[in-house]
Amino acid sequence: MSTYEAFASVYDIFMEQVEYDQWLSHIHAVWEKYGLKPETVIDLGCGTGSIALPLAREGYDVIGVDLSPEMLTEADHKAMEEGVSVRFACQDMTELELGEEADCILSLCDSMNYLTEDGQLEDAFKSIAQHMKKESLFLFDMNTEYKFKEVLGQNVFGSAEEHAAYIWENDYDEEEKINEYYVSFFIENEDGLYERIEEFHYERAYSMEEIKEGLQAAGMELVEVTDGYSFDAPHEESERLLFAARLR
Repeated sequence: MSTYEAFASVYDIFMEQVEYDQWLSHIHAVWEKYGLKPETVIDLGCGTGSIALPLAREGYDVIGVDLSPEMLTEADHKAMEEGVSVRFACQDMTELELGEEADCILSLCDSMNYLTEDGQLEDAFKSIAQHMKKESLFLFDMNTEYKFKEVLGQNVFGSAEEHAAYIWENDYDEEEKINEYYVSFFIENEDGLYERIEEFHYERAYSMEEIKEGLQAAGMELVEVTDGYSFDAPHEESERLLFAARLR
């Protein structure tokens, strides 16, 4: 079992605390606020389909995009089990080639923070812009530097479930603005023994100025920023921000 295959197999177990229903409800509220009635939705960084599948059940034409084939395999299995239709594509969001435009493009659960190299955020925005219509809306969330520095910091976290557990050692480099997650998963095999799988994940903190400049370079404009999945204004202790952008 490869590292990402192991991670994908237990991903949903450890993401149960994420309030996906609340996120979806707010997305609908944002659509209503901007008078958007989407038919086609692209979900970037779709993972195992926790956003894509519910949208598909509601009748939207959904394209789920992720860089991990293992994540997409899990998502596809879930879609088949639930009897919903979702088109999945294994692509890099900085080089999207989906061949169509969507009414709304989503990138949730801090997927954009995973773009850690200089220029990648702007490349992603430009790639996304090529798949938008004039009236399309691009909604994405990002972890803030406050969260990386003050909440995650140099801390250690852990969680244990019935057949799996993990230990998460966090390290945030304030100078490089890079957050490193070192995670040890302990996954129960069929024989009852536990296999240890190690993973490193990296996210980058972006300033508001960097985000606005990247959107502008891609021909988009920022129309709203809120404190997470609410309509409240951001504040200095916001841990996650939700951005709404459109083509200029």
